[in-house]
Amino acid sequence: MQKIKVALDWTPNINHIGFFVAEDQGFYREADLHVEFFDPGTDQYATTPAKKLETGEVDVAICPTESLISYRTKANPFPIVAIAALLQEDLSAIAVRADSNIRSPKDLDGRSYASYQARYEDGIVRQMIRNDGGTGDLRVTYPEKLGIWNSLVDGSQDATWVFRNWEGVAAEDRGLGLRYFNLKDYDIPYGYSPVMATSAPMLEQRKEELERFVEATKKGFLFTQHNPGESEGILERELGAADRGISVKKALKATTPYFGNAHTWGKMDESRLQTFLNWLSRYDLEKQSLRTSDLYTNELIS
Repeated sequence: MQKIKVALDWTPNINHIGFFVAEDQGFYREADLHVEFFDPGTDQYATTPAKKLETGEVDVAICPTESLISYRTKANPFPIVAIAALLQEDLSAIAVRADSNIRSPKDLDGRSYASYQARYEDGIVRQMIRNDGGTGDLRVTYPEKLGIWNSLVDGSQDATWVFRNWEGVAAEDRGLGLRYFNLKDYDIPYGYSPVMATSAPMLEQRKEELERFVEATKKGFLFTQHNPGESEGILERELGAADRGISVKKALKATTPYFGNAHTWGKMDESRLQTFLNWLSRYDLEKQSLRTSDLYTNELIS
């Protein structure tokens, strides 16, 4: 069997359910693949998924659109290519506690934001504040990555970036009210998050097996849509101790409509990526020009 190493973008959660279903149901085995998943919790997120891809530790990285752009425009560019989107819509948002007096992004001026230290992240959040009428005077902090969510829960930080379909469900289960600021509501045309990505050389050299990997993964996500109860149990067995109280049933219900269907799963739209690139350029968050077609391919998706 051919081995595919995959770096997850976070500890196992609802966005990854199709991977674990594909493994459990034997879809990877049927494709003659042995798939190994790397949980960032094992090294406390010391190395990002995209970095693991660059150094050759893995064959596929789960990451946001920003990683595709960032790695192609750094001092020593690395040709990273998205091969499928896990979600067709952006389910992330900037979150604050509902019991705070932060009613909209402009109220974040002078407040603390727990950042993941991604290249464009802080600039995106500051521009959201400006688009809402604030000055963008955000006090950015960089806690330990795997502790960022808890810093919002315990009130030590005022805001952070979350997935509404996972941390949002966790907050609801704890009785913690959150207020969300969705990027699209503040004129930010965000890209896809998360995506499955590989390197351009890897795509050329191992295209056939990557195609089998994408197809088997697609089967896993589509199985999840049609068999939610069974799929929930599969993911629950993969959760870390900190996440075992989260209602996977609620999370899946909030996520399933955004996986797409047999015709749309995984596919990315070039105009959507170009619009996000144009937005980054407009606000001087990225000054280099890129060919959008270099950032992704839909060729591996049936």
